[in-house]
This record gives sequence, C-alpha cells and structure tokens, in this order.
Amino acid sequence: MIGGFTAPPTGTDFGERMLNKVVSQSIRHLFSQSESVEVAIRCSPSSKLLQGSIDNFKMNGRRLVIRKDFWVEDMSFETDAVSIDFGSVLSGKIRLRQPTQAIAQVVLTEEGINQAFTAELVKKRLLNIDTPELTNLSGGEPVSFTDVNLQLLPESKIKIFAKTELPNGSVPISLIASLAVERRRRISFQNPQFTEDVVPENLRGVSRVLTMAFAEILDNMVDLDRFDLDGVTMRINRLETQGKKLVFSGYAQIEHFPGNG
Repeated sequence: MIGGFTAPPTGTDFGERMLNKVVSQSIRHLFSQSESVEVAIRCSPSSKLLQGSIDNFKMNGRRLVIRKDFWVEDMSFETDAVSIDFGSVLSGKIRLRQPTQAIAQVVLTEEGINQAFTAELVKKRLLNIDTPELTNLSGGEPVSFTDVNLQLLPESKIKIFAKTELPNGSVPISLIASLAVERRRRISFQNPQFTEDVVPENLRGVSRVLTMAFAEILDNMVDLDRFDLDGVTMRINRLETQGKKLVFSGYAQIEHFPGNG
C-alpha cells in the first residue's frame, strides 16, 4: 500500500463539481445580493449524473436580497429527485426535464421586515388612500400611512406603529394582530386590536378608525405571488415568531432554474 496516492478525478467527479458550480450561479440569479449561497448535490451512484438523474440537492443562502429591497436572513430548500439535461450543464446552464418540488424554509428578521416597509413596492400601497372612511376624516383628501415600525411578539403576533397626517396634524396609530397563512400564499393579519397606550387621549377616537383601516390594508398586502422569483413559486405551510425572527416553512415549486427559462 502506497501512502499519499490520490486517484485522478473521474468524469462523474468533474461533472458533480461543474454541476455544483452551475447550480450555485443559477440560484444567485434569484437575488439582487447575497452574502453566501451554498449548494450540495447528492447523486448515488454518481454515474447516474451522466443520464441527468440527481437524487436531490440542497441550497442554503444567507443575507439574501430579493428585488433590491427585501432582506431574507436565511433561506434553505431541499429538492425531491431531479431530472436534468446534463448536456445543458456543459454549456453553463441547468435545464430541468420536468418541474420539481423542494421543502423550503425562509427566515426574516424584524429589522429586515421594517426595511421592507421602506421599499417602493410596499410604500405605494400605503400612500394616497382615498377610501370614504379615511377621506371623511381628512376633509376629502387622500390619506397616507408613514413611519411604519413592526415588532415581532411571541405566538406569531405582531405590534405595529405608524402615523398619518390629517389637516389638524399628525395622528399616531398602533395595533396588535396575529399572523396567519391563507391559501398557502397570503399572510393574513388577523384579529387586529387597537392599542391606545401610545396615543394621546384626545386623538384616540380618530386613531382607532385609522388603525382599523390600516389593518385592513395590511391584510390585503402580503401575497407571495407579488414577489415573483424566476421559475420558482413559493408556498407556505406554517409560520411562527422566534424572538426577533419570523420563520416560514413550506415548499417551492421549481419550473425552471433561474436564468434558464
């Protein structure tokens, strides 16, 4: 037996390394920015790779940015068996022979969620709202909600503060609500309750109306289909708050790899 002998890499070893690289590059196309994206591919025996058969692959990403404004602390998924066109790998692309599913988990931080409230996609849904219940308070002028701040609470609850400007001045609003999942794609803000402790007594009547209107807007805002990822459809089975983090568990339907549609 000769120590230090290393066998030359086989064709399948080279293929696995190339596939890892190409998959990592494709996944990165989902994000405007990423601190790290790691991919691990399992294929046993490795010779199946030449026929385009993969047992599964795992992805772990950290500090990801979607559509330039939406921060994800961690994202991971693990696929079912995957069938690919191995010839596409040689050209630096990944082509699926058929769609595949993956178990997925997404972790958001309280800081990242509050950052999202400054994104144009979100702000435009909070500005210049002209529903009758609001314009009755503002003398007929559209009402805008600004300075939104969200706090994560135990048991999947949240507390939100914001403010709006009326002709007579600024009015603070505050509420507590429970987060829930509807139709596996929409985040619902359920059982909103006005919290008056941070609102001056003389403004509480107006603030209550504004707060309930704001809660209704939030309840119709967060739909995963609005956050389109190239070739990937996300669905949520459950969510929970863990300290200053909001954790989503669900699955991803992968129709094609990002950048390879």
